[in-house]
Parts: sequence; structure tokens; C-alpha cells
Amino acid sequence: MDTRQIEKLRPTQLSHGAREVREKARQYRSMSGHELEMAIAEKPIPVVCGPGGIPFAIDHHHVAAALWQVGVRSVPVVLVRDLSSYTWASFWLSMENERWTYPYDFQGMRRPFSDLAEHIWEIKDDEYRSLAAAVRDAGGYEKTNVPLEEFRWTEFFRATLPRPDSDEKFTALLKEALKLAKSDSALGLPGYLGRTD
Repeated sequence: MDTRQIEKLRPTQLSHGAREVREKARQYRSMSGHELEMAIAEKPIPVVCGPGGIPFAIDHHHVAAALWQVGVRSVPVVLVRDLSSYTWASFWLSMENERWTYPYDFQGMRRPFSDLAEHIWEIKDDEYRSLAAAVRDAGGYEKTNVPLEEFRWTEFFRATLPRPDSDEKFTALLKEALKLAKSDSALGLPGYLGRTD
């Protein structure tokens, strides 16, 4: 397993859940020494090498951003594919075909790949992405291997719920989102559990 500096890893998504990053950072801060090293080793960052050998992180953006916040500068990485010989056009086409990139902003709007941040810690916050993670963590749906599953739930909540732009609204909306996740409206989304009552 290779190690890369977090500042060299390029993100492949425009938004993430800042609440999720803060929570992960809080957990990392509570660890020390060997415990922190083991936690970091458990979540290597999967990367695809792009033109010029630039490493693009295709998952675990929250992990890398949280580690950066707590002062960790290097992380273990796993090379998923080497596309360094591709042109930029072929590279992004392959990335999209493999579902290794999500070029949609915090409002759910498609953006050009040139809008992707240069650094993982510069990714914009999307409260709905945090809501999707909180619903999953509360048992609203199961984690699956479906690529970009959290973003499918993010867009589902964006289309049906008001923006949770404060802690109070977030807490209130979480209860509503949990009910919605188990309703027939969510049928077909990855990890859907259905009604449990």
C-alpha cells in the first residue's frame, strides 16, 4: 500500500457533508498514537491516476478532509486504475462511465469538471449530503456497494425536504427524513429497507 500527501489528492466530487467531516475529525481527535494509526490504515483512500500522474481520490473524501483538519498530512492509498496515459477528455469520460466522479454542486446542479476543487479540504458543504449520512447512520437505509449511493439519497432528500440550514432544523428534519427513507417514495434507492413497523 502506497502513501500520498493529502494536499496532492484531487477530489472527484464538488460537495460533501461538512457535519460528517466535523464528526469524523472529532473522533480522530479523541484517538492517539497506535489507535489513530490503525484507524487511518483501515480506510485507505482509493485513487485513480489521471493525466500527468495526478492522483484523484474516488472515495473517502470525508475521511481525508477530517484527517487534514486534525493535522494528518499523509494517508495510505490504493491505486484502483492508472489512466495517466489518457487525454483529459478520455479520462473524464472513463471516470464518469465508472461512476468515479460526481460533478454536481451543493444545489444538485451539474457543473464542468473544471469546477472541481484542487484540494479535498476545499470541497463545498451540502447539508443534504450530511442528512443522507445521518439517516443511514440512524438505520434509515443500509450501506451498499452501489457507487455514489449517498448522492442518490442526497438528491432524494433535496427534492422532498426543505434545506436544513441550522442545527435545530437539521435535528427536526432528520426525524422526517428517517420516515421518508422507509416510505414507498424511497423504493428503488440503494440500501432501501422499507417499512419496519
